Amino acid sequence: QVQLVESGGGLGQPGGSLRLSCAASGPPLGRYAMGWFRQAPGKEREFVAAIRWSSGGTYYADSVKGRFTISRDNAKNTVYLQMNSLKPEDTAVYYCAARSSILALSTPARYDYWGQGTQVTVSS
Repeated sequence: QVQLVESGGGLGQPGGSLRLSCAASGPPLGRYAMGWFRQAPGKEREFVAAIRWSSGGTYYADSVKGRFTISRDNAKNTVYLQMNSLKPEDTAVYYCAARSSILALSTPARYDYWGQGTQVTVSS
């Protein structure tokens, strides 16, 4: 069983940056993909970015492409989400998730494990 713990959320200013971390423990992640999702009040959980652990291949939602970067540190078993050029509409609870497959990475229901979430608020 994979356990995921997010950190790094908080208050960011429009145009500013924040970095989220997701520390994973449990089985080796070589066959997994890791994703970041977010959920704003009254909205459905939506895909933000994903990374295939073995190859490092990355995928992004159109709304964050060019602003957010997902990466992983094999030695630390940690996934990061670097968020630049923040906008107020990026405000949400951000969740890290793990999927024991490298397919269908943008579908929340396909993920097997979830972190507890971390709040990101973008406001001046």
